Amino acid sequence: MIVIVGFIVVLASVLGGFAMAGGHMHALVHPSELVTIGGAALGALIVMSPKKVLIDLVKGVLQTLKGAPFNKKAYVELFKVMYELMSEARRNGMLALESHLSNPHESNIFSKYPTVEKNHHTIKFICGTLTLLVDGAVAPDQIPKLINAELRTMEAEHHGPLTVLGKTADGLPGFGIVAAVMGIVITMGAIDGPVEEIGHKVGAALVGTFLGILLSYGFFAPLGVQMEFLGLAELAYYRTIGSMIEEMANSVPPKVIVEKARRGVPSDVRPSQEEMESILKEIG
Repeated sequence: MIVIVGFIVVLASVLGGFAMAGGHMHALVHPSELVTIGGAALGALIVMSPKKVLIDLVKGVLQTLKGAPFNKKAYVELFKVMYELMSEARRNGMLALESHLSNPHESNIFSKYPTVEKNHHTIKFICGTLTLLVDGAVAPDQIPKLINAELRTMEAEHHGPLTVLGKTADGLPGFGIVAAVMGIVITMGAIDGPVEEIGHKVGAALVGTFLGILLSYGFFAPLGVQMEFLGLAELAYYRTIGSMIEEMANSVPPKVIVEKARRGVPSDVRPSQEEMESILKEIG
């Protein structure tokens, strides 16, 4: 939501300044310029993007407009579900987790925490890694390497959509110039016409340059930066999960694991120590 508000502020500031300077809004309305710039930018983006990157880009943009899901509530529910899983394993052994990990959507632990249970990637990350411990498929000292490998892959996949969005933002001023040159070509074809008509066509050509620069620096580039922060927030969330599983593999007490993980959470979404004590006491 905050991203949409920011876009509205950008647009309102530009149009408001134009109106205050005595400009008329209809002078900026030239659909042909928008079609030229938007179509060229979209085509270039499709050409440079593998299918997966294109899909990830669409998902990333939609998620950015909705806002980051890795808020304080998400971390609180993550700590709750991990604490319950760790406590269950400590009381009854790792094999006691098998039913929860094999059918997480039917688990009486996961089902209590919707921000975790409804996130397919989170469920897959937790269950996939813990299953290796339950099955005894890997030694505890191998868990950090497996987790780091997955996080590196996740980080690399984040860069794909950011790269193509950044390249598109860089190209928009150029496409604006293309639209402007086309407008000048059209103007030259009507050079012997009325002065008003020539002025209108020159204005339309300049709008092409204006739109290319505005879309680049006012919309696409800021959107790319926001997507980058969203990616960093996602990585921080999964690093928190990974750190708890690593400590769990080494038989560290659940309360110590949760407290250590809590201290590594970004300050804006980190539960306080008092809140965490209250949460764990509530779980029992």
